[in-house]
Amino acid sequence: MTLPSPAKAGVRSQSAEDRKTAVRSTRHAGPVPASTVPHRFLPGTVREWLAAFLSALAALFLLAGPAAAQTFPKFTGLVVDDAGVLPEATRADLTAKLEALQKDTNRQLVVATIRDTQGYPLDEYGYKLGRAWGVGLKDVNNGAILFVAPNNPAGQRGPRIEVGYGLEPILTDALTSVVIRQQMLPRLKQNNDVPGALTAGTDALIQQLRASPDEAKARTDAAVAEFNKTHQRSRQGASGGGIPLGLVFFGMVFLFLVLGLARRGSGGGRRYRGDGGSGLSQVILWSVANEIGRNASHGGGWGSGGGGGWGGGSDGGWGGGGFTGGGGGSFGGGGASGDW
Repeated sequence: MTLPSPAKAGVRSQSAEDRKTAVRSTRHAGPVPASTVPHRFLPGTVREWLAAFLSALAALFLLAGPAAAQTFPKFTGLVVDDAGVLPEATRADLTAKLEALQKDTNRQLVVATIRDTQGYPLDEYGYKLGRAWGVGLKDVNNGAILFVAPNNPAGQRGPRIEVGYGLEPILTDALTSVVIRQQMLPRLKQNNDVPGALTAGTDALIQQLRASPDEAKARTDAAVAEFNKTHQRSRQGASGGGIPLGLVFFGMVFLFLVLGLARRGSGGGRRYRGDGGSGLSQVILWSVANEIGRNASHGGGWGSGGGGGWGGGSDGGWGGGGFTGGGGGSFGGGGASGDW
C-alpha cells in the first residue's frame, strides 16, 4: 500500500486548519455583505420592509383626522350665534318662529352659526353636535339642526341640516338637499348673506314640520323627483364630498392583496395568528368599507324616505317648556350639506 507523502498530508492538514480559522474569523467579522447572502433570504427582508411600510401607512391613515379634542359651543337656546354674524333682529325673528314651532308641534329645530368645526367634516360635526346638545325629545328624537360655519375654508362652510332619527321620514335627505340648493346656496354664494340664507332655510323646514302627514309626504316625493331630475349624479353624497367610489374600490382591492401577501410571508407556512398586525389590517379594511358604504348610501337617486311614521302631533311633551335640549340627541348622519 502506498502511503501519502508528508508534503501531501501536510497540505490536507493545513487546509483543514485554514477552514477552522476561516469559520472562527467569520464569527467576528461583522455583518455579511449583502452580495454574499443567498437569494433565498431576500424575500424575508422584503416582507419585513413591507410590513414596516404598511404599519407606518396605517398609522398615518388612522391619525389623519384632527388630533385635538372636539368642543362644541354652549346650547343657550334655539338660535345659537357662535360665529357672531347674525343681527339682533334676525336672531329675534328666528327665535320667535322656532319657539312657536316647538310649542305647537313638540318638534325642535335649532339654528346655529358655528365659529369653527375644528377640521371635522360638516356631517360628522353635525351629528356629534346634535348628540352633545341633546336636541329633540328623549325616546322620540324629533330634533334637527340647521347650521353654517362661515369661518371654515370655502366649500366647507355648509349649510348643513342634521336630522334626528325621529324626523328622518319627514326631513329626508332629498328634501333637505333641495332646501339647501334652492333656498340657501343662492343667497350664500352670491352675497354671503348668512342671515337671509338661514331665514329662508328655516322657513322651508318649518313649513315641512308643520305640514299634515299627506302634505309632508307629497313634499318629500316632489323633492325626490326634483333631485333626481336635476342631479344625474354618480356616487357622491349630498355634501358633494367624499372619496370617489371607484378610487375607494381599487384602494380596497390593493390593500387586500398587499396585506394578504404580508400575512402569508409572516406566517412562514404556519397558521396565521390574530396578532396586532391582523387587528390593524382589520381596522384599515373596516375604514375603507365604511367609506364605501357612506358613498353608496347616497349614490344615484333617492327613494321617498321609507321607514318611520308620518303621524303628526304625537311627539310627546316638553314638560317645563324649556327651549334647550330635551334629552334626545339620537343622530346618525341623516340630512344634507351644501358647498358654500
